Amino acid sequence: MSETPGKIVRPEEQWRSLLTQAQYQILREKATERPFTGALTQNRATGDYQCAGCGALLFRSDAKFDSGCGWPSFTIPANSTAIAEHEDLSHGMRRIEVTCARCDGHLGHVFPDGPGPTGRRYCINSASLSFTREEPQK
Repeated sequence: MSETPGKIVRPEEQWRSLLTQAQYQILREKATERPFTGALTQNRATGDYQCAGCGALLFRSDAKFDSGCGWPSFTIPANSTAIAEHEDLSHGMRRIEVTCARCDGHLGHVFPDGPGPTGRRYCINSASLSFTREEPQK
């Protein structure tokens, strides 16, 4: 198996020991948390959203919006290499899965029904994210 530079590859036992049960189920087993239950769904603070598995910067708060879907929603990733997109044909649907490009952790899905300028809605499981609040400038 060839590794991408900066790529994080760990045995599943190590992922289990590093993540909470909910994080493991979502990031490694592609589960989905119940809508409106995630700790970051209603977060309005300014800052950065990182992958809960590896700490990679994924989204910035200025790209977050309230889509009403019950999961944190973003219009655009923090940079063009932060996430990877994959066709997902599970559950009898055709969707685009979003994963962390660094550790391959499942984040959620992206849909073509978001606001401008991208028209995309990155619908992300709250448990797959960690948040770092931006300190106010003095």
